[in-house]
Amino acid sequence: MKLTDRVALVTGAGSGLGRAIALLFAEEGARVVVNDVRLELAEKTVSEMKGQAGGRAIQADVADSAQVKAMFATIERDLGAFDILVNNAGIAVGPGDDRAGIVRKSEARIMEMVSGQGAHTHLDVTQNLSDESWRRMLAVHLDGTFFCTREAVRLMSQRNRGAIINLSSVAALMGLEAAPHYAAAKGGILAFTRAVARDVASRGIRVNAICPGYIDTPMTEPMSPLIRAAVIARTPLGRPGDPREVAATALFLACDDSSFFTGQWLSPNGGLFIG
Repeated sequence: MKLTDRVALVTGAGSGLGRAIALLFAEEGARVVVNDVRLELAEKTVSEMKGQAGGRAIQADVADSAQVKAMFATIERDLGAFDILVNNAGIAVGPGDDRAGIVRKSEARIMEMVSGQGAHTHLDVTQNLSDESWRRMLAVHLDGTFFCTREAVRLMSQRNRGAIINLSSVAALMGLEAAPHYAAAKGGILAFTRAVARDVASRGIRVNAICPGYIDTPMTEPMSPLIRAAVIARTPLGRPGDPREVAATALFLACDDSSFFTGQWLSPNGGLFIG
């Protein structure tokens, strides 16, 4: 097993990618702390570990620095060592976002492109974004990644080793007109990854990012069949990804197989973005 006796925290691990990562890490021998803003979801993930290396659930909103400090204090007190952080917690839409309206306009644009008339439909997302929606999106993704990384570096520096994995997105690489606040947050995570990787390398701490493409998760379930088909059509491998495929990427970046990787991003996206 590749993570025997290592202590890992996976944020937002009550469902989706975080859940898949937490379960795979447990299979590989890690003691996994499962974080989620909803305790019952975190506990459900822990219950699915089925006798693997002991896991525990901790409720915390990563956008709240006080809650993050309390979470890491619990980890330090109860588990002592700390080896791996996966900054996975995220949201797809912010408060007040008109998801239904965006979907309708996106579908109209897709039909225009398919019919060869060109894309003339304006999504008007940027001009209609509220302050609250913008700030919450950045708070969960950017503030959360920073707050958790700050605490992780403090603990990892005690033994001069560790791996931090930040979940970004292909939206950071190619843009996402339907959610500019999401794309901005994920782009910020990439820049943060590079900067912190340089900052902490001398302490034996590696920092990398994952930029998934279209993956079958609860976050993508609300997509209409038309948009889903269009995204798959743009993906050369012709299918959505499975959360386990992203988890395998996280495992690689967490274990010693990637010992010479830092400041990098890997993108399991089926060819949706080739850069």
